[in-house]
Amino acid sequence: MSRDHKQEMFCYLDHRTTDMKYNIITDAYVTPGNVHDSVPYLERLDRQVEKFDFNVEAVALDSGYLTNPICKGLADRKIFGTIAHRRFHPTKGLFPKWKFKYDKDQNYYICPNGETLAYSTTSRDGYREYKSDPKKCATCPLLDQCTRSKNHQKVLTRHVWEEHKEKVRENRLSSSGKMLYKYRKEKIERSFADSKQLHGLRYCRLRGLHNAGEQVLLTAACQNMKKIATHLARLG
Repeated sequence: MSRDHKQEMFCYLDHRTTDMKYNIITDAYVTPGNVHDSVPYLERLDRQVEKFDFNVEAVALDSGYLTNPICKGLADRKIFGTIAHRRFHPTKGLFPKWKFKYDKDQNYYICPNGETLAYSTTSRDGYREYKSDPKKCATCPLLDQCTRSKNHQKVLTRHVWEEHKEKVRENRLSSSGKMLYKYRKEKIERSFADSKQLHGLRYCRLRGLHNAGEQVLLTAACQNMKKIATHLARLG
C-alpha cells in the first residue's frame, strides 16, 4: 500500500459495514492493500440488500468514497448519501474551480470576470471540457490569477455524473447529513479500533488473501457475539 502521509507496507484492507443501531458488523470483505476503498463499495452495498433484504435508507462514508461512480450509484439506488469533504489543493495563486459558476441550462461555465467557458468535447473517461476564448483572456485583468497556459486559454473539466456528487455535497451540509456523519466515528471507526486494540487485527497471523479473510471474519464474529451478549444483558 502506498498512500499520502502513510507508511508504505505490505497489507490487506478490511472493508467493513456496520448498522447504526447496535453497531453489528453485517459485512467484512478483504482485498489487497493496493485496492482503493471505493472500488468494492457498491458491490458490498448490493450484497447487504440481497443477503439480508435490508431497506437501506442512508449511508455515511469518509472522503475516500467521494467518487463520481459511488455518488451516481447511490442516486440510482435512491439512497441518501453523506460523504466527508475531500480537500483539494489548487495551484497557489490561481482561482479555485468553485470560483467558476456552472450554468446547467446553457451548459457552460462563467469565469470571475463574467466571460463564458464553452463546452468543447467529452473525454473517454467521461469528463466534459470547457474552454475560454483565448483572445478575450489575453486582455483580461485577472489573467494572472486564472491560468498560466501559453495560449492564454482556461480549460475546466466536469464529469458527466458531477451533478450526483454535488447532491451528495448538499446532503453533507444538511441537518440529516450532519447527524448521520456524526455517528460514523462512533460506529464504524469504533468497530475498527476494537478489532485492532482488543482482537489483534492490527497484524495478520497468516499470509494470503484467503487466510487474511478468515482472520477478519472470525474477528468480526467475536465482536458481534460480544455486542449481542451486551444487548441481551441490558434487556434482562
